[in-house]
Amino acid sequence: MGSIVERALLPWAQRMKNQVNLPVRLSWGAGGGASLALGDFEQPMVEIRVRDPSALPLLIDPGLDTLGQAYVEGLVDVDGSVADILAVAYRLAESAQPEAGLLGRIRRRFGHTRESDSEAIQYHYDVSNAFYVQWLGEGMVYSCAYFEHGDETLDEAQLKKIDHILRKIRLQPGQRLLDIGCGWGALVLRAAQQYGAQCVGVTLSKNQYELARERVHAAGLQDRIQIRLQDYRDVSDGPFDRITSVGMFEHVGLDHLASYFGHIRRLLKPDGWVMNHGITSTDACDGETRHGGGHFIDRYVFPRGELPHIGTVLRTLQEGGLEAFDVENLRRHYQRTTQLWSEAFEANTARIKPLLDEKRWRIWRIYLAGCALAFENDEVALYQVLCRPAGQGTKGLPWSRNWMYGA
Repeated sequence: MGSIVERALLPWAQRMKNQVNLPVRLSWGAGGGASLALGDFEQPMVEIRVRDPSALPLLIDPGLDTLGQAYVEGLVDVDGSVADILAVAYRLAESAQPEAGLLGRIRRRFGHTRESDSEAIQYHYDVSNAFYVQWLGEGMVYSCAYFEHGDETLDEAQLKKIDHILRKIRLQPGQRLLDIGCGWGALVLRAAQQYGAQCVGVTLSKNQYELARERVHAAGLQDRIQIRLQDYRDVSDGPFDRITSVGMFEHVGLDHLASYFGHIRRLLKPDGWVMNHGITSTDACDGETRHGGGHFIDRYVFPRGELPHIGTVLRTLQEGGLEAFDVENLRRHYQRTTQLWSEAFEANTARIKPLLDEKRWRIWRIYLAGCALAFENDEVALYQVLCRPAGQGTKGLPWSRNWMYGA
């Protein structure tokens, strides 16, 4: 393999050294005996060890998708901190041929059915509850936290996120709350315990459904909370006073957003409130993140996921019969959240690895660190959009945001 690798990589490595000058060493062969430097350095920040010649085209024409593929498929091994590895991957991807407009930010459309959406959700969320608890924290909340001051622990910030949402929707005792994509039940548990709401939580993940039910029973809240293994499109027992959707609409599909918001509108009381909290694209044409990161996520992490731009969100919710009342960008908060997730994942590697095969461990390791970098670099954002039924008068609307942020 040695001569093949060297002949293929030598011109590319020299170009990287001249143009990018990265503190990276490429090695191959028995014991990594042969190597090339991608920059001038005393000690490499990252070392990439080629295990198979099929990695070569993925390295020579690098994108985040091809580099990620080489890593998770075990074609290369990489030494270095996960933050350094991702920083190097971005630099390598930026050195590739420049992308041009929509050719580089491809808009994808997937067909979404109840069956395909259920399969996608179960692929991602049904890894195992034991796996998620290692890095999500005590509350088992898998969505953007809210850092009021920036120095909160992950668990503190997740609780503040839930309270931030419940304050925004002005949840009152006795009101019916529907939580679409309820995860392991953290939001409905808080809504029932602290706000006295009657809650329904729906999920397509069997693991989430079972643990959420266990948590409800452990809290003695069976009379206030019902957890269902159900598609949101099959919920028909409205009306609800309040509806929340947190970290779920990324799975709906761009062509189905208007009908998604329309179904929410039909389940909502005329004076009700909705909170849609989800990841958005920063491309105005609903395109991919740069350098192929979206392709990697679709292939290995979130099958059939589609991210709309916030402009598309506002248009389609209006088409669905809802009025946007308040819009808040929490991109910095999700950067911090995913950073803490990645740090916990790294710190708990010894406990996480026995729960997964090597490939899936590599997928999640690079995915979590990559998310933090994507939010940092404005590749993706996170918006909370507070809505109510459209076409109503102004009476009863708040004059300010004091009910959200006041003492």
